Amino acid sequence: MTAKPSFNQPLVTHIYTADPSAHVFEGKLYVYPSHDLDHERVSNDNGDQYDMEDYHVLSMDAADAPCVDHGQALHVRDVPWASRQMWAPDAACKDGKYYLFFPARDEDGIFRIGAAVGERPEGPFRAEPSWIDGTFSIDPAAFVDDDGRAYLIFGGLWGGQLEKWQAGAFDPDAAGPTGDEPALGPRAAELADDMLSLRSAPAELSIVDADGRPIAAGDEERRYFEGPWMHKHQGRYYLSYSTGTTHKIVYATSDHPLGPFVYQGTILEPVVGWTTHHSIVEWDGKWYLFYHDSSLSGGADNKRCVKFTELFYEEDGRIRTIRPYE
Repeated sequence: MTAKPSFNQPLVTHIYTADPSAHVFEGKLYVYPSHDLDHERVSNDNGDQYDMEDYHVLSMDAADAPCVDHGQALHVRDVPWASRQMWAPDAACKDGKYYLFFPARDEDGIFRIGAAVGERPEGPFRAEPSWIDGTFSIDPAAFVDDDGRAYLIFGGLWGGQLEKWQAGAFDPDAAGPTGDEPALGPRAAELADDMLSLRSAPAELSIVDADGRPIAAGDEERRYFEGPWMHKHQGRYYLSYSTGTTHKIVYATSDHPLGPFVYQGTILEPVVGWTTHHSIVEWDGKWYLFYHDSSLSGGADNKRCVKFTELFYEEDGRIRTIRPYE
């Protein structure tokens, strides 16, 4: 299935897609989205409406070329440890192999992060027999630095269960910080050489304001909620993420991939639908933001569509805010 994309329009319309992770592999742009099913669901804060069960991989030869759906790359039935809800994935390449990282609930309903391996960027992918030891929650983002070191960043509140892990083990009754307490940040760890395990236990990424104070949990315009993404521009590390309840994509910067990160501003204003999730990629000398909204389904939270648009930096390295409907 192919379609010719244009900025701020759905990449594909024959299926619902969300949570796009974009990468350039072998000179081509590949997008790894989640695949929303065409089901009628009532939305709740636990995210039960997001009942995805497989992944498709999309690709484009150029920004104005048709978008190709390569079909199903992995299904939950082929993941030995997973029971349901294949949420936002990401991918990476090392030594000629491709790695798909994805969250799913285990048999106890706890979100873990798994990995699958493929010989081609479009898959198919073969799932590992168990999740990556030491991982939990949702929204894995794989960042490979210029020196070849790879990092896995992950975590999401509410249905993503991040607050349930504050004590180091899953506590179903744990509540997150509130008010002026420091907000929870995403977790990050360096991946081992096999790309299937962690070198050490994940650590929290600190996000602070310009004065070095942690962003507060009650600061819903700036605090971390879910959907981390990391990219590098002119030697600086950019950590971008969703604010959740205020429906923005914002970002912070650092001189080190493990932070601390200093909050900078808004990348993407709110879109149609409750969730917002993105990726940022350089391709043929230009930068692009990939994101989703619910415009294709008329606003259904669980039936979204992936879009993209060009992204611009100011001279001081700040990212120009994108208002996709203007």
